[in-house]
Amino acid sequence: MSDLGDFADHGRDDDDDDDETGGVEGPTESGDDYDRPELEDVGSDDGIGALAVSEGLRIHEDGRETALKAYVTAGNRSAVRLGTYLVAPYPGGEKLFCKITGLEYVQAFESDDATEIHARRAMRSDGVDEQDYKFLAELDPVAVLYTDGGSGDLKRRMPDRVPKPETVVRAADDATEIKTGLKIPEDGVFLGHLSVGGEKVRTAAEPPTIDYRVKDDYEAGDPLVFRHTLVAGGTGSGKTHAAKNVLRQYLHEDRRYPVDSGGPERRMAVVQFDPQDEYAQMHDDNPDAEPGDERQWETQGLAYGGHDDTVAFVPKVGSASYAADHHAAEQVEFTVPFSMVRDNPWLVASSDLNDNQYGALHLLLDRFFGQYGESGTYREFCSFLDDPALKEELDESGRVHEATYEAVLRRVNGMPNGLFDQDARAITDLVEDRQFVRPGRLSVVPTYHVSDSRAAETVVLAVSSLLVDQKLSNDPSYESIKETPLLVGMDEAHNFLSDADSVQARKVVGKFTEAAKQGRKERLGLFLITQDPQDIADPVFKQVNTTVVLNLGDEDAIQAVNIPSSLQSKVPYMEKGQMVVYSPDNSEPVEIQGLSTCVTRHGRD
Repeated sequence: MSDLGDFADHGRDDDDDDDETGGVEGPTESGDDYDRPELEDVGSDDGIGALAVSEGLRIHEDGRETALKAYVTAGNRSAVRLGTYLVAPYPGGEKLFCKITGLEYVQAFESDDATEIHARRAMRSDGVDEQDYKFLAELDPVAVLYTDGGSGDLKRRMPDRVPKPETVVRAADDATEIKTGLKIPEDGVFLGHLSVGGEKVRTAAEPPTIDYRVKDDYEAGDPLVFRHTLVAGGTGSGKTHAAKNVLRQYLHEDRRYPVDSGGPERRMAVVQFDPQDEYAQMHDDNPDAEPGDERQWETQGLAYGGHDDTVAFVPKVGSASYAADHHAAEQVEFTVPFSMVRDNPWLVASSDLNDNQYGALHLLLDRFFGQYGESGTYREFCSFLDDPALKEELDESGRVHEATYEAVLRRVNGMPNGLFDQDARAITDLVEDRQFVRPGRLSVVPTYHVSDSRAAETVVLAVSSLLVDQKLSNDPSYESIKETPLLVGMDEAHNFLSDADSVQARKVVGKFTEAAKQGRKERLGLFLITQDPQDIADPVFKQVNTTVVLNLGDEDAIQAVNIPSSLQSKVPYMEKGQMVVYSPDNSEPVEIQGLSTCVTRHGRD
């Protein structure tokens, strides 16, 4: 075996500027890049070392039996990190694409350095001679890269060949190699830049970063937006910032989707439920965006700047007032008409109902609307129930027991004041007039001004259920919903889609689970944002294809997002804007760095 330690004589100084060796730079907390030691040039190769057969060299179907290690030359050791992507060539032009999953020092000579003498000598010296030790990188083979003989395109297959001993390994610095190795699409919706440990992966090309995109056309497979997205992150992790950047891309004026096979393509409509009143700001440009930011966004083909067709649809609940001096979006008040309860009886139950009580409520609503018609109000329904003769009739007929009737009456009367039939346009009228759901429109439903959490929850569930019901219906009342590609965004989703035993919770979860299953066919996407992913009902969670995880400090939350264990351990240490993306139908699990500047207005300055 050749003396790899001699390779260090051909290296560059650690504080040189960017070169073509694939040296890695990363962002500071402010988003600026900083330099770190470069990987060396070695003769005509920019390798970091060579595969070491003395430690075993084996590719195995069982990944646990694979043994693949590289000796890292002394001059490169300070630049190597866990997760760094490497390439090792095979004879004949194919390459093994892999990543570093372990690093260790091993003694090069037989000696005992765990002694008092060695410790004191080390304490008095200026440093350790790196060449006295072997530095080994344990590699995980990700894919074999090869050139298709017919198309000439670079492709990937599962690792099925063992590289030769002493094969020189180099840092992957070609964007096409890296994207192919990680199965990242060339085109799609931009989420961020590929990174390792929060530092952007650099290439020898311009731009030097590697964009991470999510498939969004039918030629590459179904757009993953209709197979649903979950964004999970703790307070201060940057999840709202990241969500705005992603939603803005789905509103790009050139992004269109066919509603049905062979039908016309239409722009996406986005409805965002907003408990913290932050998303209507997407109407406005970001005053903090610099010209350099905009040039970068244009180069990458990103949608940026305020989205003009943004409307805040403000629920009118009792005396609650909405003040919005932090955005310039149009504001339209609406109310939830009591007629919506006919299809969703659980909306008028202020607390848990059992199956018998729910059945009784359904029967009473049918009787009520049969008598009063669609114009019947909540107050009229309360008066309708407050009828001893009706209670006696149903009890004597055996249809509704007296105690069950009383339980329903208490729960209906316990609904928050001023929730239904307020002095504003009904949301159903706004839908019918094609104002609430319209191609290219961002409809934001803020609920921050509604102090009663139960009222706010009911508004969100009423409107979102209307959207889902119409999307899934074979005989919809509102064609504007059925015929428009729709993305339903729900911040603090754990408050609405929690796994609970009540009839109401089962009805809601069942509805959204079915919506998630049918989303691809109906052009309906769910975009769920939460800091408590463990509270989202499992049937809904299982339908999510793309999971974006920012910093989470809670162990239960980290376990719940169901990302590979190698990435779980990194989540608590992520800085603002760092993310893990787990999307099996899009790419290998990867780390990415989001945009440091929001493409729209963000924050209440």
